[in-house]
Amino acid sequence: MTALLGSYLPIAIFIAIALVIALALLTAPFLLAYKSPDSEKLSAYECGFNAFDDARMKFDIRFYLVSILFIIFDLEVAFLFPWAVSFGSIGWFGFWSMMVFLAVLTIGFIYEWRKGALEWD
Repeated sequence: MTALLGSYLPIAIFIAIALVIALALLTAPFLLAYKSPDSEKLSAYECGFNAFDDARMKFDIRFYLVSILFIIFDLEVAFLFPWAVSFGSIGWFGFWSMMVFLAVLTIGFIYEWRKGALEWD
């Protein structure tokens, strides 16, 4: 029975060390942090401007537009990584499929650029 319990000793030591490190990382900011809050640190900051009125007020649509554009072009890059990894095995069909995908995204980017969606006045 002691041999069986002895085989779990490294796991118990690992869990104990992990708990000590986790508790140390949770308590360290309370002990070591620099504490001098001022009005700037305590002010709320949301959506690119200071909170100054009702939360249900209208604000600029450009914040939504920028986030949607980020998601679109971030997904483009996410599709490029697996394509680049398997580039040697997909052949010409895979190559031209990705070129069509990139062309459609480029046309969309040029369209939104011409419409002024990327300008921030």
